Amino acid sequence: MEKVKKAVILAAGFGTRVLPASKAIPKEMLNIVDKPAIQYIVEEVINSGITEILIVLSRGKQEVEDHFDRKPDLEAQLLAGGKTEFYKVVCDIAEMGKNITYVRQQMQNGTGGAVMYAKQFVGNDPFVVIYGDDVIIGDDPCTAQCCRAYEKYGKAVVSMKEVPFELVLKYCTLDVKPLEDNLYSISDMIEKPKPEEVISNFAILGRCVLPAKIFDILATLPTGAGGEYQLTDAMKQLAKSEGMVGVDFTGTRYDMGNKLGIMKACVEVALNHPEIGEDFRAYLKTLDI
Repeated sequence: MEKVKKAVILAAGFGTRVLPASKAIPKEMLNIVDKPAIQYIVEEVINSGITEILIVLSRGKQEVEDHFDRKPDLEAQLLAGGKTEFYKVVCDIAEMGKNITYVRQQMQNGTGGAVMYAKQFVGNDPFVVIYGDDVIIGDDPCTAQCCRAYEKYGKAVVSMKEVPFELVLKYCTLDVKPLEDNLYSISDMIEKPKPEEVISNFAILGRCVLPAKIFDILATLPTGAGGEYQLTDAMKQLAKSEGMVGVDFTGTRYDMGNKLGIMKACVEVALNHPEIGEDFRAYLKTLDI
């Protein structure tokens, strides 16, 4: 099976759940300690062997493009001040940007509508779809885990976890059967199910690998939950017709579209940060909590 070399990052949402922080700053640019959320995602993608990246944005998110671009005035100032370590950091970010192209989603009409903007970029190749809200941190990149499953079984793949019942109702529910190790076969799914429709507590979280045929399905897809075009509804057709693979991934997932998720990410990453981790841990011990 061919290698997966393309990734599409969906980053066009308004970030209403984290207002007012996202009023003037894209939620993807909110920091986890010293890096914006979108950088963690791009690093994961590159570390998974992906060589071409498309980020789907919306108006008002120029900061994402700027972050992965060169900034000659800053670079010159860092060099002049002998701050070569910081110079290397900003240049490395720009180096990542060489593999990134951007497209603007003109209307907010759901994840299915957003993915349709990637049709020309994808062509006939398999590709990873990554939700810009979901930062997943672990020793083995979640994207790499999904790509390996696709390359082994030749079927569409989703990353998934068991979540509390109340979250299943907000996410989706999957019909799964054990396949091997942490892999499962998926034969059905329901987006934002009613309580009586819940099949299991497994829900898709953050990543999927799809064949190019998904665009044919999306082209005829009716609107779904929320009156939007849901990518899950298109994947449901794939699951029912040819099956999919679910990866119960390793790593910690942070919902960056959620205020509590942002704070969990900041605290847990800070505790393990090589520069501030020890001092931050000592500080937390001084708090009367």
